[in-house]
Order: sequence, then structure tokens, then C-alpha cells
Amino acid sequence: MNNSGISEQHQTKSGVFTEKEIWGQPDLWQKVYDKILQNKQSIVSFFEVATTHKNLNIILTGAGSSAFIGLSLIGTFNRNYRNLTTAVSTTDLVTHPIDYLSPDIPVLLISFARSGNSPESIAAVTLADQICSKVFHLIITCDADGALANYKTKSLKYTFILPAEANDKSLAMTGSYSGMLLAGLLMARITEIEKLKEQVSAIRKYAAKILNKSSAIKRIAEMNFERAVFLGSGPLYGTATESHLKVQELTGGKVICKKDSFLGFRHGPKVVIDSTTLVFLLFSNQSYVLKYEADLLNELKSGQEPLYMAGIIESVTLNLQPDELFVLSDEGVQIDEDFLPVCFILPAQMIGFFKSLQLGLNPDNPSTNGLISRVVKGVTIYPY
Repeated sequence: MNNSGISEQHQTKSGVFTEKEIWGQPDLWQKVYDKILQNKQSIVSFFEVATTHKNLNIILTGAGSSAFIGLSLIGTFNRNYRNLTTAVSTTDLVTHPIDYLSPDIPVLLISFARSGNSPESIAAVTLADQICSKVFHLIITCDADGALANYKTKSLKYTFILPAEANDKSLAMTGSYSGMLLAGLLMARITEIEKLKEQVSAIRKYAAKILNKSSAIKRIAEMNFERAVFLGSGPLYGTATESHLKVQELTGGKVICKKDSFLGFRHGPKVVIDSTTLVFLLFSNQSYVLKYEADLLNELKSGQEPLYMAGIIESVTLNLQPDELFVLSDEGVQIDEDFLPVCFILPAQMIGFFKSLQLGLNPDNPSTNGLISRVVKGVTIYPY
């Protein structure tokens, strides 16, 4: 590894930003932790004011990858603040605001955005201020100059700007996604931030192990698959969702991807599996959950088998035998399940990166037809 954290054998002329941003995530996570620790008191004060209101709804929002962050954090916020928490994309909030916002119910709107310049980002916070009598805004973004970071409101607002490295230059979100996810997770558990230092150190070590498996992941990426399915349960469902988008984005749509929970996959979506399908399994570290996940793996092995099944797990506690299993710890469970999504997103990012190169694309901008861009274009916001 060189000083930038990039594997020297994989440095390329194409996709230099994407590669740097993927391989640089462990260092970024430490900077995110340090910055949140430095701002602990102001964050605690914000939550103390916001969460004292009865019947508070917490809404985790964003667009695209930023929306998927909320899917991994629902349980964490529910357990730690004991308020109804939902993950609702800004793209849903903007078109159907009264399905989620009410004049009579106070809301803590937690907005995630890389640039904060997507039209829906500002529209969502504006609609909340327009409809709700009481709004608290927590804005987690990577761009201090973005429209969301500079949103003017009469409501109580706290804005957290991630370290500069999180503001990806490439089209696909990588470090920005995992950095904002970690920031949201740490804020949900802000009162115990000092104790979480060990867990952040653990995911950084796990990430290094994953990145050092780049040859094996490159080999998987270069297999002849046309479809990819990512499965995850609980907080890892958000990771599966982001994983499916990441590979689809980085391959310019040439690989069609799906995502689901382990249990949900049986209810129809399993029909997509054929001899051109890669299945990637994101295993929980909770023994209760893992029993269900092991059952699905065994079912896939005894039915219409995909081209290849790979998986990632913190520590093996059951007899799991996909074609390939990346094990991150031989010392048993080390971290809370909530932290797995931060590092478990790396395999899909790497598969997407290597597959993009194999297909002759530029991972920094794989959309050769211009259908997708770093900041979404062409959205008109109408008065509500």
C-alpha cells in the first residue's frame, strides 16, 4: 500500500478518483470520528432540544445513495431515541409530502447529501418548514458550499460538514456514502461516542482486510456475469440496496442488479437467478439473524444455482459454504451489527470498480450516454 492507501498494483489511468476514494475510506472514517468527537457537546445539545418533544417523528432522508443511508440507520435511531423513525427518500417527500409530514406532528428531519445541490434536497427541507409547525433540521453533507449546507430556515438547524476527502470527485458515491453513514451512526449514539472509538478502529481494520483482498474481488468482478444480486438483513438491507446501485452505476447499466433481504428474496425475486447471476451475501453477526440467512444460502445451493455465490461475514459461527466467503475476524464478534454496513459496502464498490475497467469504461464517469450525472439534472420543483 502506498501513502494514499491505494493498492499500487491496481493504480490505473482510468478511474483514478474512484480508486482513491474507495481505498481512502478507512482514513476518512477516522477523520469523521475525530470531527464528531470534537463537536460532541453541540450535537448533544441539538438532540436534547429536538428529542424532548412528545410524538416526535424522525425522518431520515436523501436521494439515491444518500437515501439508502437511512435504511441502515432506522433501527439505531429507534432504539436510541425511542421515537418513530422512518427512512423516506427526498424523491418521495417532494411528490407526496402530506403522506409523511403533518402540521400536528413535530419532525426531526435528518438530511444526507453529498453536494446538497440536488433539487429535491432543498425542496424536502422547504416542504417540511412549510407544512410542519415544528421542525428540527439535522443536515449531514460533504459540501460546505452546497445549497443544503447553506439552507436558511427559522427552524432549529444543525449542519455537520464531513472532512473534505468525503466530497467524492467521481460520479458514484463511495467515501461520501460510508462517511455520511458513519456520521449518522455516531450521532445516533453521540452520548457514548468515546466508547465507540474501538468499534471505529475495528471497522477500519476490517476495511483494510477487504481492500487487501482486491485480487480475489477483482477475480470475482471479471467473471462472466450479467446480473448481480445483493442480500442483507436489518441494517445490512441498506447496504444491499446501495451495493446493487453501485455495481449498476459503475458498469453503466451493463450489469443489471437487484437487492433484497434474505427472507424477502424467496417471495418472488429469487426467479432472477440463472447461470449468469452473481449473488453476494452480506451476513449478519447476530446468531438469531444468521440462522435465517444460512437457510437461504442452503436453499440457493440446492436449487437453481447462480454463476457464483460470495459473501462477507465478521466471524464464522455457523457452517456457511458459499463459493467464497470473506471472513474479517477470527476472534468472534467484535462490533455491534449497526457498524457492519460501514465496511460491508466495500466489496460492491470494488466489484463495480473492477467490472467497470473490464468493460472498458471509466469508473469516474461510467455513464457513456450521459443518462446519470454527479448531481441530478432536469428536475423541476413545483410550488406546493
